[in-house]
Amino acid sequence: HVQLVESGGGSVQAGGSLRLSCGAVGYIAASMPIGWFRQSPGKEREAVAAIDEDGKITYADSVLGRFTASRDNGLYLQMDNLKPEDTATYYCAANWYFASAMETLGVMNPNSYKWWGQGTQVTVS
Repeated sequence: HVQLVESGGGSVQAGGSLRLSCGAVGYIAASMPIGWFRQSPGKEREAVAAIDEDGKITYADSVLGRFTASRDNGLYLQMDNLKPEDTATYYCAANWYFASAMETLGVMNPNSYKWWGQGTQVTVS
């Protein structure tokens, strides 16, 4: 069983930066894909970035060049040059790379993930 806990959210002005962390209680294998997602009220949960079992990182077009996901010495999402449209609750998620949903849907689909954190709020004004 895996429990994920996000931290690092907060309120910043446009152009500012935040660094989100994803802590894990339980075993997170290096081969587990890790996804970062966000959701705003009234909108569907969308992928921000994901790291696959080989370490390849994929970003949503809306954050490319501004956000950096990493899993060196922890799970992080560095967010720079934040914009008001980045305001959302941010989640990290994990699953085994060989899970059927992951193999079928890929790392950028929220339905591929089994374990989720509770979310951390990011507000950009």
